[in-house]
Amino acid sequence: MSRRTRPKPRLRTRLIVVGMLVVLPLMVLAAWLSWTEQHPEQERELRIEVQDRLHEWFPEAMELPEELVGFVPRSETFGTSAPPDVLMLHGLDEPGNIWDELAQALDAAELNGWEFRYPNDQAIEHSTDLLAEYWGELDPDHPVILIGHSMGGLVIRDFITRYRHPVGAAPSAKGPRIDGVILVATPNHGSEWARLRVWLEVREWLADIQQQRFSLFAGLRDGTGAAKIDLRPGSHFLAELNARPWPDGIPVRIIGGKLPEPTPAMRESLAALDEQIDLEAVAGRISEWWEQTDDELGDGVVPVESLHLDGHPDPLILEASHRGLLVPGPLTDEPPAIDAILEILDQWQGDP
Repeated sequence: MSRRTRPKPRLRTRLIVVGMLVVLPLMVLAAWLSWTEQHPEQERELRIEVQDRLHEWFPEAMELPEELVGFVPRSETFGTSAPPDVLMLHGLDEPGNIWDELAQALDAAELNGWEFRYPNDQAIEHSTDLLAEYWGELDPDHPVILIGHSMGGLVIRDFITRYRHPVGAAPSAKGPRIDGVILVATPNHGSEWARLRVWLEVREWLADIQQQRFSLFAGLRDGTGAAKIDLRPGSHFLAELNARPWPDGIPVRIIGGKLPEPTPAMRESLAALDEQIDLEAVAGRISEWWEQTDDELGDGVVPVESLHLDGHPDPLILEASHRGLLVPGPLTDEPPAIDAILEILDQWQGDP
């Protein structure tokens, strides 16, 4: 290299600093991912501790907007003038429109639909605790049917078996009787896709920005990622939940989706992720997870085998993606789970 083309010492120093600023975060990311794969439950406790400390140190900044917590009437017919007939719980990192189509269908069926909103990325048991805290606000003389999409179904199961019908104990959450539960795309035995935690949160952050409620704390108010650890197959949360008996007298119906093959959008998303994370170990791990789940793809997020629950009817499997069961999408202009839900509700209403 000639003297004319050789970088000046100051420029070389800047290049080295810039290189370190790029490489060091990647090295930290690789070390973090390696540790979390080996110690998921310790990672969960760490995330919960971080969330608790943030609430303690920055209570106002960590407070979710009022419209994102608690019971929200979704009926255009009944409004707040009547208690809910159906109570809907969303799942993980949900942008907020998962119940729009079903709420309209419930109105047409003369059923009053409400939604329970909660910080969807905190530990699932904490979301259950929050539901129990709010449960007493409902009319105790008006029974409800609970519908959960994805992780929302796990919150429902945890609430019923831990608060409403605990084994050998009286209910600790007073409120209305539960006449039935419908689980839509609920990963009762976990989902490998919960491993892609950072990628799954991007959609939620974008929704915050679009709705002009993004701030430094926006990505933390919904939790610090413990829910995604609970959703991993074999997690302590799922092991404890699935070991509890289900109470007699509360029927359960399960609806799930199945894709004939991975959609182009899903493959494009993974390809984009590989490009954005320029780290061979991470990209290779993502490809490995994809290959492992390809044969049992289910709805693209929850494998069919993860839907089943012993002692309950087999799942109704419809051709749709995870969200496409309830909202229009590339594969489903008319979400197929809505008619199935209405049919179940009609059957239960007709039972003596």
